[in-house]
Amino acid sequence: MTKAVLEKSAARHIFIPKRVFIEPAALHYELGQHLRDYFSAEGIPVTVTGSHNRIVGIPGKTPQEGFFEAKRTLVIGVRKGKEFQTCKPSAHYQLPLVTSCPGKCEYCYLLTNLGKKPYLRIYVNLDEILSRASDYIQEHLPRETIFEGAATSDPIPVERYTGALKQAIEFFGQQEHARFRFVTKFTDIDSLLEAKHHGRTRFRFSLNTDYVITKFEHDTPSMTERVAAASKVARAGYPLGFLVAPIMIYAGWQQGYSELFAELDRVLDPLSRKDLTFELITHRFTRRAKNNIQEIFPKSQLDMNEEYRQFKYGQFGYGKYIYPKESMSEVKVHLENLLNRYFPEAKVEYLV
Repeated sequence: MTKAVLEKSAARHIFIPKRVFIEPAALHYELGQHLRDYFSAEGIPVTVTGSHNRIVGIPGKTPQEGFFEAKRTLVIGVRKGKEFQTCKPSAHYQLPLVTSCPGKCEYCYLLTNLGKKPYLRIYVNLDEILSRASDYIQEHLPRETIFEGAATSDPIPVERYTGALKQAIEFFGQQEHARFRFVTKFTDIDSLLEAKHHGRTRFRFSLNTDYVITKFEHDTPSMTERVAAASKVARAGYPLGFLVAPIMIYAGWQQGYSELFAELDRVLDPLSRKDLTFELITHRFTRRAKNNIQEIFPKSQLDMNEEYRQFKYGQFGYGKYIYPKESMSEVKVHLENLLNRYFPEAKVEYLV
């Protein structure tokens, strides 16, 4: 894929909201005022709302219409709660910068977590949020505290408006006893390449095969584009990670994942592999998620046949449908062979 084609595709995946809601309290912050003025100047309707948690005014006569309209809605608010949610097992705490994502992945667990209208939400009181993070770091000394920036979101699509990720990255770059991590499917990452991260932020990309991305990850960059962006991030000196998820079994899946790892091997230089991690998660679903998916994507071809799955209770008390043991074993063998072939020095955080 040529540079011109990559740039054209990146522009296609830039998030531009159709409508914006803003809390009155957000206008007490410089960023809130800036965003109101910016979107107004761009001709995007900006409506003052009483609360970022109760948004009235997103159109949609059906759940499907409401869902897609919410994906084009941006809400600007002030985070009032002082406590951060925990984020086990990958980190100690979620860093609350963004909620939701403009991508329309059919399998996304946020279909269950964020309700019928998963609008994007950003916070303007970044200094206060990072100050609370500093408190947590101090409370845990001399232990290291890890923060996750993408537990309920993909923070990259709104970064061009907020600069929140860059501010967080540079904040953690100064913290000897803390680490930051986040994951993205998007490639609008150039503003972060010069950030003073000092190796304390792990920049991760969510990857999958061309088949899975084309079929189920709507309005997101291609596998090739994500790998190219990952290479830029690695050259900027960030510790790099890949979340390969959800790993799906379909006709030709072995070839698809082989091509993915071969592309990674082709693009990543030796320096990128010095501190490389992989997280590997097979496809699973809950009954509630299945019902929501079928309501929003009635023609979905996601494999959610419960007869061919194994039912398992998760760590949060609800049950999910996972691949049976024989299939899991097949996936494990194939992925481990690919890792041993292409990235034997990488750390595999988990394969589930």
